[in-house]
Amino acid sequence: MLQVSGEMDLVTSPAVRQHVHDAVADGRRSVVLDLSEVRFCDSSGVGVLIAARRLMRSCQGRLRLILPAQGAVDGSHVNRVLAALGVRRLFEVYPDLSTAVDEAAAPLSA
Repeated sequence: MLQVSGEMDLVTSPAVRQHVHDAVADGRRSVVLDLSEVRFCDSSGVGVLIAARRLMRSCQGRLRLILPAQGAVDGSHVNRVLAALGVRRLFEVYPDLSTAVDEAAAPLSA
């Protein structure tokens, strides 16, 4: 699991991208990004999420996002940004880590 907090913007997004690439290079085929502490996400952050999803799918892997249960229902910042751009439905979103790593758990609907 990769915990992301603060802002996902032009300055910080490359580090997130690098961590996902490193995980894939290490042979991981399942990556969980905990975005529950992200309070701002701009287009470069969204671009990193989309690129990470594409990378994981290209190696038959899974990318799962954690957004808090309340945030996923009433619209955490990241959730609102993804929805506004029309890409929220592309991601598997879970309310917490235990649900995200439970293979039987279904993601929250978009």
